[in-house]
Amino acid sequence: MQYSQAVAVDAGRGAQWSAQDNSDAALVEAIAGGDKHALQVLYGRHHVKVYRFALRFLRDESSAEDMVSEVFIDVWRQAERFERRCQVTTWLLAIARNKALSSLRRRSSEQLDDEVAEFIEDPADNPEVTMQKQERGEILRACLSELSPAHREIIDLVYYHERSIEEVSEIIGVPTNTVKTRMFYARKRIGEMMAARGIERYAI
Repeated sequence: MQYSQAVAVDAGRGAQWSAQDNSDAALVEAIAGGDKHALQVLYGRHHVKVYRFALRFLRDESSAEDMVSEVFIDVWRQAERFERRCQVTTWLLAIARNKALSSLRRRSSEQLDDEVAEFIEDPADNPEVTMQKQERGEILRACLSELSPAHREIIDLVYYHERSIEEVSEIIGVPTNTVKTRMFYARKRIGEMMAARGIERYAI
């Protein structure tokens, strides 16, 4: 079920939020008041991020697309419950995570996808440097696949979705100290595995 089918946008309706405040929080407030155009704008800003996050869990593009639709349908239905104490993106990822875990439980599997962000090539890199980056990327992916699901989740949120410790705590529902501890051991373990593969002083 696609988002466009699930939530039709009333094209003749103008935005209800203030032109001076076009923030995510203002959009959610407008959505709570029934503004479908605000939902369309919020979807346009964040659906790719939600999709990539869902894809890491579900390992299936079609399922991830459906999950995005479900997340924004929930936003439409539950906007009045949003509390400004966290960022809207944190709220969206928390909704996506809960839905993805429920889906995985139905499939009797809670494995996170091993996919990680590709290393970005610098146009100035020569072929040798580019090859080294690709090799390091392959090694890093292999190392991440050996982490526990809980540790992979922390690395994914902190380094690839650029969430703060506090935001990760909100998303996965554990204390900040637990997040810090998991991140410490995940980084330590990755460093050990990279060193074992001949890459010294690797930091993530």
